[in-house]
Amino acid sequence: MTAVTVPRPGEVQAIIDRSPPAVARRMAGVETRLTEVMGQAAGPLSVHASSMIEAGGKRLRPLLVFLAAEAAGEPDPPSPGAGEAALVRAAVSVELVHSATLVHDDVLDAADLRRGRPTVVAAAGRPMAIAAGDLLFSRAFAELARNDSGAQLRALSDASSALAEGELLQREDAYATAVPLRRYLHRCELKTARLFAAAARLGALAGASPNALADALGSFAQGVGLAFQLLDDILDVSGPAARTGKRRGTDLLDGTVTLPLILAREHDEALAGIDLRTLGGPGGAEELCDRIAATGALVEARTHALRIIDEAKGHLPARLAPQTRRLFEQVADAVVDRYS
Repeated sequence: MTAVTVPRPGEVQAIIDRSPPAVARRMAGVETRLTEVMGQAAGPLSVHASSMIEAGGKRLRPLLVFLAAEAAGEPDPPSPGAGEAALVRAAVSVELVHSATLVHDDVLDAADLRRGRPTVVAAAGRPMAIAAGDLLFSRAFAELARNDSGAQLRALSDASSALAEGELLQREDAYATAVPLRRYLHRCELKTARLFAAAARLGALAGASPNALADALGSFAQGVGLAFQLLDDILDVSGPAARTGKRRGTDLLDGTVTLPLILAREHDEALAGIDLRTLGGPGGAEELCDRIAATGALVEARTHALRIIDEAKGHLPARLAPQTRRLFEQVADAVVDRYS
């Protein structure tokens, strides 16, 4: 397996550096395999699908696969989905699904930028972007099928179905300023947290005692994923664009009501009745972001996310080795650090 050096956020690289050597080797293997998988498709479709992969990212989901596998230990005899190459395939499949959802999200949002680069839909148009996202999804399951593990396929399939349901809920809730907090949190769980949970489950399922450990680590990762989405929604309001790769209030301009507005409307009655269709463009969205921030909702939202992180850490099994527990806790803390 050829090693590939990829720049990562400092907090993520620090976790990899503190992990057993196999984790760094497998993370490099993910980059190599992603390049190989996307190279199997020809023509413009491959170019545009690959652009999302080449834009990089934190690769938190592959990292969760490998840390969960380390926690589970080597199975004896080997189970389907175990082994170095199989673990890399599992991690690659999760990252491909994640990348596919980003491409499709950008289509729905008509977004111009992602990670500071032009989106596929901006560069190539809606039909090409939809096809590129579909290609990424199909490659994900083709990759995981090579592991010959029904349990792993079910884990990723369930998460993908949740993603679709969450996207449908978000479309149903478009411009609904009065959307309840509980429904918003459920939407975040479906759209983001379930794929985090699937990543941890995939790693644990390849180990020596998969069932109970997969449930516990899946619950931990789901909480981390939920907090990740909440903090991402805070960044949409707080910015700046140089950090997020998009203008402040992009979600609001698209009619997506998120936690900061839900909390802010409790402090400012005028916000409760605002019609997001009247924002008029990026300038109006940024003005609304300023109004939301003035209520103190961003601090309140971050506190909510931190509480979810603490609850997630409580799901970590007591029998984890101290060093392994610290690595999982550092993953949770890295999600918080991206906002700090």
